[in-house]
Amino acid sequence: MLIKQLNLDHFRSYVKKEFLFSSGNTLIVGPNAVGKTNLLEAIYLLATGKSFRAQLDTEMIGYGQEFGKVTAKIKNNQENEQLQIILTTGQFLGRRIAKKKYLVNGVARRMIDFVGNLRVVFFGPEDLKIILNSPSVRREWLDSVLQQVDREYRRAIVSYYKGLRQRNKLLEQIREGGKPVSVLFFWNKLLLENGQIITDKREELIDFVNQQPGYFDHLKIVYEKNIISQQRLDHYQEKEIAAGVTLTGPHRDDFKIFSQNHTKERDLHAFGSRGEQRTAVFSLKLAELEFISFKTGERPLLLLDDIFSELDHQRRERLLSIIPKQQTIISTADIDLLSKKDLKKMKVIKLGK
Repeated sequence: MLIKQLNLDHFRSYVKKEFLFSSGNTLIVGPNAVGKTNLLEAIYLLATGKSFRAQLDTEMIGYGQEFGKVTAKIKNNQENEQLQIILTTGQFLGRRIAKKKYLVNGVARRMIDFVGNLRVVFFGPEDLKIILNSPSVRREWLDSVLQQVDREYRRAIVSYYKGLRQRNKLLEQIREGGKPVSVLFFWNKLLLENGQIITDKREELIDFVNQQPGYFDHLKIVYEKNIISQQRLDHYQEKEIAAGVTLTGPHRDDFKIFSQNHTKERDLHAFGSRGEQRTAVFSLKLAELEFISFKTGERPLLLLDDIFSELDHQRRERLLSIIPKQQTIISTADIDLLSKKDLKKMKVIKLGK
């Protein structure tokens, strides 16, 4: 799997820009705030349909513009394809239009059919939030990996959250006396069916990660799954009606990461040092690479956003040994973090203010 060319139009800080990448390693060099992360964000958007940092899609549109566009020429399973995402504010030339449009070779696609044409693993300093932040961030990581490799998961997650929103509305209406409890039957069935798929596939990913070798310290991920079943829905029904929200199901999943040293286990969220937490995320990303490769038979594109400054020499060398296994695009503000030997193996693109 390769990305050969990327074109950005009114995307973040780019008015119009074209990038050509090496089939091996490409290094993006430039000072901070020059657009290195914006470039990687555009590639990630084409792979997942989402940003790894924007709360709203409109944040990715250039300032003062009504639309932004990201286009790439890729090679997927020996086939050349063009992927494109068009972002809008919802208005163009005075007309209401869709805020996001997905195209493959110029043909409109649903997100469920668009995601998975390009697969990436993104690794940046902000990935520490997988350990430090709320359970929703960890669920987002699970989703970002699984949606790239599994169409059934993409379908299940879309159906589940659509059903969840509708069920929550009905719970509020039942609480206010506007609907009978029987209206939940259809939506309960939808959540049960899709929730089981989500749980099973998340469990498969976590089991795979736990089977990977410990690169520095052995890590153990404990899946705190919030199982959805008819029995649990019945048990929580009165509380759910009172609260107006669904209290059980994979939308409340979480997982914990433990460091295992001899006979001791430590929860890295609560007790890990910043160095241990970085190491854990590093190992998690390497396992993500292997999982996507295992599920698809192709190495995903590896995106590294200014990560070398965050790693010590040992971890930097470990990462450099993995980089040649797939196409890799690296951003850095300090080219001196890489040796002349390593730089000779890379195409270098310099960005400047």
